[in-house]
Amino acid sequence: MELDANTVALLAVISTATAALLLIAVVFLWLRLRVVRRTQVRAFGGTERDILEVLADQGAAIGSLERDLGVLDGRAAELRERLRRDLSHVAIVRYDAFEDMGGALSFSAALLDERGHGLVISAINGRSETRSYAKAIVAGDSEHSLSAEELEAIDAAMTDRPATAPPPSRRGRRRAS
Repeated sequence: MELDANTVALLAVISTATAALLLIAVVFLWLRLRVVRRTQVRAFGGTERDILEVLADQGAAIGSLERDLGVLDGRAAELRERLRRDLSHVAIVRYDAFEDMGGALSFSAALLDERGHGLVISAINGRSETRSYAKAIVAGDSEHSLSAEELEAIDAAMTDRPATAPPPSRRGRRRAS
């Protein structure tokens, strides 16, 4: 098979054009690769590293974080259980136990844990003496009878309301149970 001169010339022109297009593509890809490498150096902390190496380091770091998270989760569970047993709800209700006494010097204080277990302490102040009472509380209730003020203190503690004092209109009206 013989090729004439026109066919050879046409193949030479097509080959040269194809080579020129390929050269342009190579230069474009080389410039793009430079941009990618600069971005990679910035992303990987100032050094040019292989992406697989970076992924391996990240996998190790994630594994370490998962172990640390497991330890922290166990510690948080311990702390939650301890908090359930510790006194974490406290409220004080102040009141006048007797009509002739002012100043809201009597009080009932509830000291409870998360489950409502604890105690309520009441001090009834009179002119010449003060009587104090402590009653065990289990799940917000007691085997002893509770006064309205003690119930109010327990309710305030369990709902995390702040300590209260009677408004001026209530002074002298409350009586101890």
